Amino acid sequence: MTEASTAGFPAPDRGPARPWREVHRALADPLRIRLHEVLWLGPHSARELAEVVGLAPDRLYYHLRQLERAGLIEVGGYRPLPGGKVERVYQRVEVEPPGDASSPEEVATFLGSVLEATKADIRAAFRAKEDGQRREVYVGRGMIRLTEPALAELTDQLKAIEERWANPGGDTTEPGVWVRTVVALVDLEDRPAADGPGLHPVG
Repeated sequence: MTEASTAGFPAPDRGPARPWREVHRALADPLRIRLHEVLWLGPHSARELAEVVGLAPDRLYYHLRQLERAGLIEVGGYRPLPGGKVERVYQRVEVEPPGDASSPEEVATFLGSVLEATKADIRAAFRAKEDGQRREVYVGRGMIRLTEPALAELTDQLKAIEERWANPGGDTTEPGVWVRTVVALVDLEDRPAADGPGLHPVG
């Protein structure tokens, strides 16, 4: 459910850009990635999130606080419960991709969490298929040799796919199915630095 290469972050509608290090720290856990993704579907309470991820609500509060501190989610309101109590309802905060650089260790930790979440999704998908459900899974890995113009064209095409199909915070009543995409485009050979920002592994 995360966008290609990372959990993607749409254009902002509020607040300043957060440093990548804060985002990486908050999302350096597969469970927090999953919670953040569930909130793409709309506001949820801790009780509702617990039902989705299969854990007790009291095991989620620490992780929800981490996401709040990073500015990725916020309490959007309160919902009354029987007996006069209320529960917090969490929602995603749309943030701008930060411009400051992250260390290789931060990027590696973050992408490791993305891969762990992806592994869990793949295992769940195959278990569902064994139970007779329909789940589509494609995993590919390869090497391709590209000229500079072809590399730029491929990068633009991948970004265009993300923009075309991503719908965070959009209309979830339309027919469709959520899928996780993880794409990494990494140079395998050193070469002279080109003018301009070049490729970024995250963002």
